[in-house]
Amino acid sequence: MTVERPNSKPDRAFFSSGPCAKRPGWSISNIPTFTLGRSHRSKIAKEKLKELITLSKSLLKLPSDYKVGIVAGSDTGAIEMAMWSLLGATGVDVLGWENFGNDWVKDAVSQLKIKNLNVHKADYGKLPDLKSRF
Repeated sequence: MTVERPNSKPDRAFFSSGPCAKRPGWSISNIPTFTLGRSHRSKIAKEKLKELITLSKSLLKLPSDYKVGIVAGSDTGAIEMAMWSLLGATGVDVLGWENFGNDWVKDAVSQLKIKNLNVHKADYGKLPDLKSRF
């Protein structure tokens, strides 16, 4: 199958999962910057996060017993959300061979305290040996 090359390009042919092209007319002056450079643990940032969570819950018309959380918009945030939401009902095999993976192993062992857990670790630059497991 051959795909024909388009005759024209979009005005803004940018795509990225990271910092993306801003809309025409965008300016930092439209965004309050008083929390920039502050830790998410600082008083001012905690207050801003609480405000955003409250506004989001209201906007979405969520039931009062529902919780809203703001997490990193990355693979790390996605894995953390999945681990805390999905793991534990059945046995779990966790693999750690680099920084993030080793942190997730720690979460599974010491924070989630999963009962039927198999940990497979390897040194940096190597992968865990799974031959004996599968």
